[in-house]
Amino acid sequence: MTSVLYDAPGPKAKLRNVLFSVLFFVLLALLLWWIWQTMEDKGQLKWSLWKPFTTSEAWTTYLLPGLADTLKAAALAMVIALPLGAVLGIARMSDHRWVRIPSGAVVEFFRAIPVLLLMLFANEFYVRSTGIPSDERPLYAVVTGLVLYNASVLAEIVRAGILSLPKGQSEAAMAIGLRKSQTMSSILLPQAVTAMLPAIVSQLVVIVKDTALGGVMLGFTELLNTRSTLAANYANVIPSFIVVAVIFIVLNFILTSFASWLEGRLRRSRRSTGAVLGADKVDDVNAAEVGGTYGTGAGGSI
Repeated sequence: MTSVLYDAPGPKAKLRNVLFSVLFFVLLALLLWWIWQTMEDKGQLKWSLWKPFTTSEAWTTYLLPGLADTLKAAALAMVIALPLGAVLGIARMSDHRWVRIPSGAVVEFFRAIPVLLLMLFANEFYVRSTGIPSDERPLYAVVTGLVLYNASVLAEIVRAGILSLPKGQSEAAMAIGLRKSQTMSSILLPQAVTAMLPAIVSQLVVIVKDTALGGVMLGFTELLNTRSTLAANYANVIPSFIVVAVIFIVLNFILTSFASWLEGRLRRSRRSTGAVLGADKVDDVNAAEVGGTYGTGAGGSI
């Protein structure tokens, strides 16, 4: 039995795959055991190092405020970057050169600069050119850097999602007299959203993680920054890193799970028209179908 991309595995290939899988899990178990033993030998598994996480002080004083700032910066960046990226992506497909060329230059420029540099430049700009208070300036700089970089990346995702649609969609819209703006808003974008959703969610996960760059370089009090203060007070560097890593994993898992649910819902909603027929309408439809069948059988096609 064959497929378009590869031949179906035979008995030898299946046995080989099983052996490779067993070998992988054995090596993974050995790696985990080595990590566990190393932490045990270094005294990183002592209960005194993990005990602070069972009290409310470590969470209410350090972790939860840092998590709140992380979510605040990520949410602001998402809310601004998503529509800005959509506008830039659509502008790059414009028929007008005075729209297409500047938008393309903006996207390529900010996409080529590391997000950390954008944060540093934004911070210097706010220091020298604005009156933003020093305690709020790191948040502004982090959000600005995240928006400029991720809007450029999202612009390319939007453009690729729209271009991936069959060309007949645009041609059919032109045939019924729709303008390009109407075609884009009513036909192309709604269909492209489902195709773009996995890539968009991946970029949103990047936004959540990149907030940590502001804590390292700008003193932004996000989750990783407050972790360092917690570790200095409780002398539990490795356990604090592990706890913060678990928090980031849970956050990103929730985000991807919600996106998977939303993608499935969008796909299911497109399988039907959404029209709900009453009992009287159903009877009329059935009667019309029966009449059409008899008419076709007696006198040929209608």
